[in-house]
Order: sequence, then structure tokens, then C-alpha cells
Amino acid sequence: MTARESHLVELVDADGVALGSATVADAHTTPGQLHRAFSVFLRDPSGRVLLQQRAPAKTRFPLRWANTCCGHPLPDEPLTVAAARRLVEEVGVADVPLTEVGVYAYYAEDPATGRVEYEYDHVLVGDLPIGVRPTPDPDEVADLRWVSVPALLAELESDSRPYAPWLLGVTQRLASSSGLASSSSRLAVPSSRLAVPSSGLAVPSSGSAASSSGLAASVDAGFVEPDGR
Repeated sequence: MTARESHLVELVDADGVALGSATVADAHTTPGQLHRAFSVFLRDPSGRVLLQQRAPAKTRFPLRWANTCCGHPLPDEPLTVAAARRLVEEVGVADVPLTEVGVYAYYAEDPATGRVEYEYDHVLVGDLPIGVRPTPDPDEVADLRWVSVPALLAELESDSRPYAPWLLGVTQRLASSSGLASSSSRLAVPSSRLAVPSSGLAVPSSGSAASSSGLAASVDAGFVEPDGR
């Protein structure tokens, strides 16, 4: 177990209201516990977003392509503080103002590692300052690449297998906030294959397409506009 597996995350209900805490390891062990997370996109001056290929040592979805960085705030920690810390740790970029553009709530099982993601995921975006070059930590990141949002959506909707299961949902939140349309509103997981627990978040039942392939099942109301924005 890595040191980060013992860190605490904030458990939440389906509306994002804090309920308590659990360790990273416990929150990502089947069947998972719904917890607060964030996904950050960095943009360049032309509007392209920076993707990272997750390092092979990652305990969930290693070597999949994802957004610039991800993480979990500590209980009661401001999202932007936690996200700024992870930007430095993962890609070596500091002092980037971040704006929240939406929330994506989802559940995904990693068939390769047996771990799960069950997250209330806040989507944040920031502009990489001109002249700043990301310097990824090889323990966190295997590779980086820039891509336009429309091209990324087309890739994800054509073949999502090389990508982390949350990437389509968080990219759609970013696209919606930027006025860019996507041909689909969320991953197509047949409703007959979803079981809804007491929390109200849709979780794939055993043997479903979502659980066996590592796809994400999202709630119908997974896109939540941040208050005041």
C-alpha cells in the first residue's frame, strides 16, 4: 500500500453533502464509498487541453489517458487548494487560478486491479501560463499530450478503451461550459443494467457492461452547475 492509500477522503451523499471520511484504500475497495474528488484540465492559449497517461504503478486504471490531473481533497479542504497541490505533484505546474465548471458523479470498476471509482467529481479548469512547461513526475505520469476538446470528444466517443472511464464525462462538462457541443450527453449504459442504491447514484449491477469493461455509469443528474456560476 502506498502512503497515499492511507490518506483520508471526504464521503458525501448524492447531492455532494459531506457525511464523514474514509481512507483512500477503503473508499476505492469494492463496492466503494461515494466521495469527493476533482478532475483538473489545463488549457493552452489555443484552447487545447493537456492529457496525461497515468503511470503504470497507479492502483486504478494505470496507463489509461486522463485529464491533466486528478485527486481528492482532504475532509474540509478547499477544492482549489487540493487541486493546486496535485498539479504541482503530478505535472510540476504551480500558481494557476482554477475555476469549477461542473460536477460529474460516476461509478467505475477497474477489471485489471479490482479497485473501484465511486466519485462526486468536481471539474476544474485553468490556463497554463505562456512559457511554463509541465514537468511530470514519472511515478504519477507516463506521458503527456495536448488535444483540442472537439478532437478529444470524437476520440472518446469512437473508442473509449484507451481512456480513464471518467474522462468522457468530465470533458463533456468542460465542453458544455465552453459552448462546445458533444454528440452524446453521457456514456450509454442501458438503464436496465443499473441498480440504484439508497444514495441515489446509479451503480452497475454485477456482470453489466459498465462493470466488466471499466466504463463509467453516471447519474442522470450528474451535471450539477456550481453555485453562483
